[in-house]
Amino acid sequence: MATQRTQQQILVLGGTGKTGRRVVARLQEQGLPVRVGSRSAQQPFDWTDQATWAPALRDMNAVYISYYPDLAEPGALETVSAFTDLAVAAGVSRLVLLSGRGQDSAQLAEKHVQSAGAEWTILRSAWFNQNFSEDYLLGPILGGEVVLPVGAVPEPFVDADDLAEVATAALTDDKHAGQLYELTGPRLLTFGEAIAEISTVTGRTINFVRVSPEEYADGLAAVGVSAEAIELLTHLFTTLLDGRNAQVTDGVARALGRPPRDFADYATSTAATGVWGGA
Repeated sequence: MATQRTQQQILVLGGTGKTGRRVVARLQEQGLPVRVGSRSAQQPFDWTDQATWAPALRDMNAVYISYYPDLAEPGALETVSAFTDLAVAAGVSRLVLLSGRGQDSAQLAEKHVQSAGAEWTILRSAWFNQNFSEDYLLGPILGGEVVLPVGAVPEPFVDADDLAEVATAALTDDKHAGQLYELTGPRLLTFGEAIAEISTVTGRTINFVRVSPEEYADGLAAVGVSAEAIELLTHLFTTLLDGRNAQVTDGVARALGRPPRDFADYATSTAATGVWGGA
């Protein structure tokens, strides 16, 4: 019988980020003790400074592992593996890993977490809806033109709130131990179609322009984006959007017993906040 872990001491890495802050909020709503893992926290955590890891892990029983900037980044596997080993040695008994679909390096990190000696749950996620409103696509949408090196390959965009709800359940309920949830939305959309839906709900003209990977990289460099970020973004928009992930899954329904949020619902509610401009 599944049991709630109401006394868990929980560390949420990336606790001020897109998914982490949502997990923190849900845990706090349940009255659970949670430590925010970020460079600005009272007890700082920094993936690039291993001296911050052990203090952040002190007295923790469960950890939400969200690696920044991405598990596709060179060196991510080694860093996450070292952290996982330290966490288990420090007494952490439950690990919930945010992973990505179709990424070889991410799946190697998953395997390490699964074999580390603690209970585990893997959240293998599609692209977030919120990338259009809280991240690198917000500026282009406000500017009325989104330029990307992607074509007609569809993606089953998932809502970050759905993922956070699954993560919170995995951190607090035994029934999710040993589960790998592949998390997607309920339908496939190309980036052009997603932009068109945002254009409709905002009443604004927002154009989608497809460019080559080289043109995309040159455009990012021209506005001062670092070479490392350009390499990562180009990889994410090309390698992972080659059709390998163009399927919806039942991960949200399996974990939560309800269907995932549709992109249209996300777009409508987000437009109402005014973040995209419009009437």
